[in-house]
Amino acid sequence: MSNRYKPPVQAGFGQFFDSIFILVLVYLALMAPLVLDFSEADDVTSEVTAEEVAPTWESLGQNETMQGQWEKLDISVEEAAVIINDKFDYSINPMSLLFTLLVLVGYWIFMIKVSDKEYREVINEKFGKRE
Repeated sequence: MSNRYKPPVQAGFGQFFDSIFILVLVYLALMAPLVLDFSEADDVTSEVTAEEVAPTWESLGQNETMQGQWEKLDISVEEAAVIINDKFDYSINPMSLLFTLLVLVGYWIFMIKVSDKEYREVINEKFGKRE
């Protein structure tokens, strides 16, 4: 067996480029929904009520024990009101989800095509016709 298989070697620049390219694709896939913001919700400004101007622990639904814990954290009633009333939005935007899914599926198809081509090249080099 004098003909030992030697796989093709990728240059250092090619490896560096591939790594940066993959990193950029992942970053874009994660950031694109935020940047493109497909949300249809308008920024609704609510009228300021007397309760919002001067919140109390009772109006926030906090008992004495809870109030004591807020005070231990050195958080005033006004600061606590912002934290308590600011609810996290768990809604999923279908357009953002679809865009992210398309990017991931597109990348997956690209990788399958490239891997298939490279796999076939390796098989042909190893087991193909020899002269």
